[in-house]
Amino acid sequence: QVQLVESGGGLVQAGGSLRLSCAASGNALSIYSMGWFRQAPGKQRELVADMSSPSTWHYADSVKGRFTISRDYAANTVYLQMNSLKPEDTAVYFCNVVSTSMYNYWGQGTQVTVSS
Repeated sequence: QVQLVESGGGLVQAGGSLRLSCAASGNALSIYSMGWFRQAPGKQRELVADMSSPSTWHYADSVKGRFTISRDYAANTVYLQMNSLKPEDTAVYFCNVVSTSMYNYWGQGTQVTVSS
């Protein structure tokens, strides 16, 4: 059984920063990539950023230059540093882990609210 434990969401004013973290655990878990998705009310879930190796990562255009994804490979933990937050970043953020067998695991979600 794989567990993803997220933390770091909250309420912040526009221009502020938050840091999300997600720790993955489970027997025989072999990770291909870790990342973050988000879903705003009435919208589809979208990729924010993911990282499959220290030199391979993807960001949504809307967060490039403001968000930074990083991983602690030894601890199976992924972080999302979010700077210069905007009201349109308000959403539930979900941790995503893809195993080497290409199975997707999801966290429970953490709310990020950016006030104007």
